[in-house]
Amino acid sequence: MIDAALASGVIAVVRLPEATDFRALARALAAGGVSVVEITLTTPGALAAIRELAARDDLPGSVVGAGTVLDERSARDVIAAGARFVVSPTLDPAVVRCCREGSVPCMPGALTPRELVEAWRAGASPVKLFPASLVGPRYIREVLAPLPFLRLVPSGGVSLDNAADWIRAGAIAVSVGTALVSPSLVAEQAWDRLTARARALIDRVAEARRQPAEAPA
Repeated sequence: MIDAALASGVIAVVRLPEATDFRALARALAAGGVSVVEITLTTPGALAAIRELAARDDLPGSVVGAGTVLDERSARDVIAAGARFVVSPTLDPAVVRCCREGSVPCMPGALTPRELVEAWRAGASPVKLFPASLVGPRYIREVLAPLPFLRLVPSGGVSLDNAADWIRAGAIAVSVGTALVSPSLVAEQAWDRLTARARALIDRVAEARRQPAEAPA
């Protein structure tokens, strides 16, 4: 399921200061080609939103997951609500184990080579590279040279301007937060602009995927 969900190469991370019309938001993203939506538990009403979107039948192809899942209890709650995947900023073996028991993909966060391999050995594939802004695309090229079996999704600092760089460096997808789903845009309910932004991001990722991967310098 996770491979199918990442076919577009983009995960939209919804991290907002207040609840919104999550169904309209998801539909706007889907209209632009972004079908994978991660709703972080730091967003007010996140659990209810995951439950609502998971139960909808008017969002064909959309896959809704939960982000910022920090412990086993939270993992069980979001899985019960219908989350199709679980994302964490760090590696918690209990969260990974809970997701494995529930047959739900888990994508923990890691940064150093040791952390990335530990996440992979715990059963995570792909692994969230976080915070990606601290290292940059070249870091992925360097890490994948000796560790080519890793499947990395950078998160934190990924934008429309640099998404293609991450893909060309070897990322299997990018995780994009406020650069895509900005709080101000959502507050205005500017869904057409959100769709246009999503489509532009999808196009840049698709173009980057057609280009040869860059080798380490």
